[in-house]
Amino acid sequence: MSETKLTAETRTEFGKGAARRLRRAHQIPAVVYGHGSAPLHVALPGHETMLALKHHSNALLELDVDGKDILAIAKDVQVEPVRNVIEHIDLIIVKKGEKIVVDVPVVVEGEAAPGTTTLQDANTLSVEAEATHLPESLSVSVEGLEAGAKVTAGELELPKGVTLLSDAETLVVAVNEAFVEPAEDEAADAAEAAPAAEETEEA
Repeated sequence: MSETKLTAETRTEFGKGAARRLRRAHQIPAVVYGHGSAPLHVALPGHETMLALKHHSNALLELDVDGKDILAIAKDVQVEPVRNVIEHIDLIIVKKGEKIVVDVPVVVEGEAAPGTTTLQDANTLSVEAEATHLPESLSVSVEGLEAGAKVTAGELELPKGVTLLSDAETLVVAVNEAFVEPAEDEAADAAEAAPAAEETEEA
């Protein structure tokens, strides 16, 4: 996985007012921590950071902080729900070759057998992988599966070097028989049959 390079500016002002001023300047307040270092308060370029995290929540970021390169991934992203903009990010420092634990999105692929519906029970799974080789997603195929079929976490094919930490018995996808509403004429026949059955019972 390639890194996204971002220039981060160190912050000297804190609080809600300072954060609002940063966001008005199209920057995102963030804190970088980990590996025993003191928390580092920085401002990230808003547009570039949002693009980096838009399609990959575990994106590897290469931060240029006052000429020093730092590798980090987003640990916590606070998003304003109405405007859907990032308000704050907690970043954790990682090292090349280091293995870390992350939650990875699960993507369902393929189409189950006709007359069935697919229910995804787990949207993410916890895995351990090298910080510089984190999977963007985990795929599960339901192609041709019949009603009653289930796929658990332990049945997924993981990329090389990735270890599953979630319970192997975790249900990921279930294939159920599709509910089919009765046709209008069948519904009408059933409605007519009901009073007739009641009359028979009364007699």
